[in-house]
Order: sequence, then C-alpha cells, then structure tokens
Amino acid sequence: MKSLEHILGKEWTVTPAGGSTGEAYYAKSEKNRLFLKRNSSPFLAVLSAQGIVPKLVWTKRLENGDVVTAQQWLEGKELSPEEMQHPEVAKLLSKIHHSSELLDMLMRIGKKPLKPIEILTNLKQTVRVNGAFMQLEVHQAIKILEKMLPMVYHNKQVVCHCDMNHNNWLLSQNGQLYLIDWDNALIGDPAMDIGMILQWYIPEEDWDYWLTCYGTELDEHLVDRMHWYLMIDSINYFIWHTNRKEYKEAAQQLLQLKRLIKRVTL
Repeated sequence: MKSLEHILGKEWTVTPAGGSTGEAYYAKSEKNRLFLKRNSSPFLAVLSAQGIVPKLVWTKRLENGDVVTAQQWLEGKELSPEEMQHPEVAKLLSKIHHSSELLDMLMRIGKKPLKPIEILTNLKQTVRVNGAFMQLEVHQAIKILEKMLPMVYHNKQVVCHCDMNHNNWLLSQNGQLYLIDWDNALIGDPAMDIGMILQWYIPEEDWDYWLTCYGTELDEHLVDRMHWYLMIDSINYFIWHTNRKEYKEAAQQLLQLKRLIKRVTL
C-alpha cells in the first residue's frame, strides 16, 4: 500500500477495498476518488473503452514489476436480486457476448475457447482429488454430464464473465449499468452466464421475456446447455464450500444439484 501512496502523492489516502484477492484499493484526495487494482488484466482497457466497466483513468508500472490500474470511483449501488430482472441487464450481457473486440483481446492475451469435454475432464479430476465421488448426487450428476456431452456443443464461443452474482452489477447515480470483477472471464458458451442469471434471479415464467430482451429465444438446446453448466457449477461450489468447512453452504449446493438432476432426467 505504501508503494501506491508513493505513486499518488501525500494528498491521497489509500484504503483496502476488500475482496478475495486483497489487490484492490480505494484512493481519495480532496478533489478526486479512484479505484485501484494491482495486476489487472490488459483486458480492462477494452472493457473500459466499451463502457462495460467504469472508465480507466491510468495504468502505471511499479518498480517491482506490478502494474496498477486506476478507474473512476463512481457513486452508485449494487443491483438487488430483484433488479437483475431488468431488461438492461439482459441487454448489457448481450452486448458483452456479441463483442468481437472483447473476444479478440482475450484471445490475444492467451485465452483459448474452453470446450465442454475439457470442462468435464477438469471437473472429474477435481472430484477425484477431493473425494467428492462419495456423495451420491455428485456421482449421479457426473454420469448425466457424460451422457449429455454430445448435446451441449455450441458453435458460437463468446467472452463469458462467469460470475453473474448481483453484487457484480453496478448502477451509477447517472443510471449507467456496469458489470465489474472480470478476474474469472473466459471464452466459452454464453449459456454459462445466461443459465446463472435465469436460475438465480428470473422466475421461470419470465424466461422467454428476459431472453427476448437479450436477443435470443428459449429452446431445448439452450436449456440443456444451461442445466449442464449449472450442474458443473454446483459440484465445484460444493467442493469449494466443503474445503472451507462451510457445511451449510455445501449442503445447499447438493440440494441445488438434486433439483438439476431431477430437471434433466424427467
């Protein structure tokens, strides 16, 4: 933090912004406020240029080689779960998924499209290492995922955010909507992001309308892909919470997995 204060000058106060990485900070002076982050992806510049994240103000390299980015610190609020149903959420996600500039930049920095077979192979390895096969629901889900594999291939690969939590959607005071925290972004099936939003936040009777706002239609292929990726997520979250001894949250993921298994085996 001292190195950041050195870059900014004595008139600035720097405080940690929290988060899992511990690499984000707020900086404040009498006239200005900034959001600072160490070693952000070069992807941030394209996101800023397209108005998807708050404006990138500057990028500076520290003596130790770390790169610090400064973005506008905007007055605003996180979306509530209910506000995730707003058509503007669907429109912004569609803009992201249809952006060739975002896709080109992610590929230029070394990201490659993630195929379902690779995702399933990685999951099975994680399950083996963590002994999660002991859970009946996980064992059942893996069998279903294997069986569904030929049904979930999708030709269009896009930039996926991969964490549609409502806390990552920021509405500024002037009404501009942003999607922040791009650390988990990858290239893959848009159903990864769409499924999270529909499952977590949109009543099923409103799925058609939400997808119309996004610019697509609900069909069997999309539903299969959504459920496939949601099962992957539930197993990964179950393992993650179990390893952190968060047994209540782990149990909730198993319950979610049971529901998904029932949906795809009807």
